Amino acid sequence: MTVPWREMGSDEFRKELRGFLADHPPGRGPRGKLERLAWQKWWRSLLFDAGVAGPSWPVEYGGMDLPFTLQVIYHEEMNRARAPEPPGTGVGLAGPTIFRHGSPEQRERWLRPMLRGDQVWAQAFSEPEAGSDLASLRTTARIADGGDVYIVNGQKVWSSYADLADLAFTLVRTGTPESRARGITYLVIDLHAPGVTVRPLRDITGGEVFCEIFFDDVRVPVANRIGAENDGWSVARTTLGHERAANAMNQSAFYRRILDDIVVLARERGLLSKPGVVDALANLHARASVMRIIAMRTISDIIATGDPGPASSVSRLIVSTFEQDLHEFALDMLGPDGLLSREDPDAVQGGRWIYGFLRTRASTIGAGTAEIHRNLAAERVLGLPKDPVSQE
Repeated sequence: MTVPWREMGSDEFRKELRGFLADHPPGRGPRGKLERLAWQKWWRSLLFDAGVAGPSWPVEYGGMDLPFTLQVIYHEEMNRARAPEPPGTGVGLAGPTIFRHGSPEQRERWLRPMLRGDQVWAQAFSEPEAGSDLASLRTTARIADGGDVYIVNGQKVWSSYADLADLAFTLVRTGTPESRARGITYLVIDLHAPGVTVRPLRDITGGEVFCEIFFDDVRVPVANRIGAENDGWSVARTTLGHERAANAMNQSAFYRRILDDIVVLARERGLLSKPGVVDALANLHARASVMRIIAMRTISDIIATGDPGPASSVSRLIVSTFEQDLHEFALDMLGPDGLLSREDPDAVQGGRWIYGFLRTRASTIGAGTAEIHRNLAAERVLGLPKDPVSQE
């Protein structure tokens, strides 16, 4: 390859990337948690070392700096190859936040290891009594050692893959309990530091994706603060916006492939002749197309302004309801056969549909509830009166 990726035309880029993936197939991911993490990290290092990681990231941090049209193709081809996503939530969430609000030293220290998969990141925002109302969080951080260190105490919950992560991007209270959003600071905390305890939480799928984190007098260098003290809410808004937009194009391509799998399943079971099934599939295909268009708009907004904008809330709402409806339809189509779990040897396609159904029950809660996204769309797209809580 003589032409840099970002300077290729669309057809050439797709051909070259497809050739690279054919020469370096990711293979099938293992089921075990630690084995899967090792597979993801291997894949990230392979991409990074070959200059094929981070389609939207600057070249100086190991990215490809692709224009919008090539980013779309990148996500389509990665999904076509069934390539694994980056381990943890750093690349999609913490990375864009550090680009925008981090210091040059912080970018240099964290971004390249994050993109290569050498460091795995987790998000630690929600608390037992501060989920949707994040501004009421209680985890505290007080200055010590002459202003060089924060002492952090508190608890976080619903942190995905925190038991596998090295670092957590965390919201803490540095103001008074009454300060709400005006007294929050954004810290990066070493999850291997003394005083940190991470406990996996088993969910209804039987898996342990989510974790709770306890901080007991954890010492965090002030150099790990992103942005100014008590200005963490504005920093967090960047993270939350990218959380709702992260991999929007990837999700669109992913669910288009899942929908194709459902069509094959319906054909195998002789159901494509049923009008109700055909109508439902047509509806799902139309919604998948809308997902793709919204995802393209979101990426376009990020490229133009650095901010996903209100499209990210619309995108997240569409994706979360779509993936729930998609798996509900699959189970309805399978009938009693769809209820067999992944452990049952007679389960259809390894029990993937019942697993997906159970997993997506949380889709309209995680990354902001569906109600929050409807409020944001109402306020920022339709111009309706704002929720008083969101103004605090």
